[in-house]
Amino acid sequence: MNTLPGRRTRVLAATTVTAGLMLVAACTSTDDGGSGSKTAAGGVELAKAGRLTTCTHLPYPPFQSEIDGKVQGFDVSLIDLVAKDLGVKQAILDTPFENFKTGAFLNSGECDLAAAGMTITDERKKNVDFSDPYFEATQAVLVDKGAGVTSLADVKSKDVKLGAQAQTTGEDYAKKQGFDPVSFESSDAVLNGLRTGQVKAVIIDFPVVQGWLKDKANADAYKVVDNLNTGEQYGFTVKKGNTKLVAAINKALADAKADGTYKKLYEKWIGPYDESAASPSAAASAS
Repeated sequence: MNTLPGRRTRVLAATTVTAGLMLVAACTSTDDGGSGSKTAAGGVELAKAGRLTTCTHLPYPPFQSEIDGKVQGFDVSLIDLVAKDLGVKQAILDTPFENFKTGAFLNSGECDLAAAGMTITDERKKNVDFSDPYFEATQAVLVDKGAGVTSLADVKSKDVKLGAQAQTTGEDYAKKQGFDPVSFESSDAVLNGLRTGQVKAVIIDFPVVQGWLKDKANADAYKVVDNLNTGEQYGFTVKKGNTKLVAAINKALADAKADGTYKKLYEKWIGPYDESAASPSAAASAS
């Protein structure tokens, strides 16, 4: 995703798993004022004392977005579980998406981890370490019902303008298929591109489309014509070599799957529970 000129990062701090997250400041100091330890349970070293600081890029519903002034979503709830195990609160830093590929904010110590509905790829593994996969993702082709197309092949043969979210695997897939997609900075911008007629079709992660189509106006105007199984899996990322935090994340994910918490959160944020989403292969990755 590209970032808008002059865009400021935002810091958001967690309250509880169920209450979500609230906006607390436009910037933050380098620590918590000198009180507390930066070493959490299990010997995990934190960027800020008393906080598990998460880099994300808003909005990306249903994984993370502001709802009624609070940042909430599937990713947010899962990382809240990690923070709880570590005995701290989660804080969220809204940042440009391109830093997730390079691990810049992790390397600079501004964030402990990144959670942004991010696909595990070999390219990204060069710069960051991934947790175990926590979600199986597919790409959806959503079109304006008035466009007269019934598949991605149809979009291409009829030269229908296609959009995608910048710097994402959806955009990469479109380019590999020979498209020159219109790039949008965020998922909200992708949807707005459809609404304003800038594009008549988009490729984006299917869970995002599911969220859009819950709105009757969207469901009346748009339809899914293809669901592309690209073998994508989402993972959380940490600075390379941060094995203790990776272990803490993986333990929280495993516990949540074992005790039913993962299923409850999946049904709350994603929709009907998909058993395969709870047990992806840790070795698989998308190209």
